[in-house]
Amino acid sequence: MPIYEYWCDSCRRVVSSYRRTSSVPPPPCPRCGNIELKRIFSTFSVQKTYRDVYEDILSDRELTQGMIRDDPRAIAEWNKRMSGGEKSPPEYEELTERMETGEWPVAQIEEKRKEFSGQGKGKPKID
Repeated sequence: MPIYEYWCDSCRRVVSSYRRTSSVPPPPCPRCGNIELKRIFSTFSVQKTYRDVYEDILSDRELTQGMIRDDPRAIAEWNKRMSGGEKSPPEYEELTERMETGEWPVAQIEEKRKEFSGQGKGKPKID
């Protein structure tokens, strides 16, 4: 269901509301009760599906060839595209930055693998 935004002239405030369609009358202003809100143009977001992202990656010949050659720069680019702009933990960002320069941070990657599998020094204790 989309979010529509309205402007209240009385209290000079933007009001956001989930609406099935734009034809549904706007809600009253939650601050002052004004019922004559004006719909305003607002930003929106479009999310790509994983399939769209994969197709985008696979259509990039340079990227796929780099991945086949195990080029760390290509793997870093693949990672960036797959994340969809989500923020990564700092230690993961460091790995990606190093890969973007063409370096394989093998020791760090192996340490993280062991940590996540419960074999490393970061192994959680179970009582």
